[in-house]
Amino acid sequence: MAHDVKIYTTPTCVYCRHTKELFKNNAIEYKELNVAQDVQAREDMVKKSGQLGVPVIEIDGKIVVGFDELKLKELLEIKA
Repeated sequence: MAHDVKIYTTPTCVYCRHTKELFKNNAIEYKELNVAQDVQAREDMVKKSGQLGVPVIEIDGKIVVGFDELKLKELLEIKA
């Protein structure tokens, strides 16, 4: 099943890289929004998550703050 996935990132964020690697390894398509460069994306992220920390991941309208691998796999229906 295809999911609507967005990840709010910064270029230096290690956990953002871990998240993108998880997506790549499981063939998950996503839209990356660099909040260090995109002011509108940063404002949207803060409205949705209530904070400035990254990564913030939006999956089908549900927000995950930080690299929570178990939660991401659950929302994306990734087995094990």
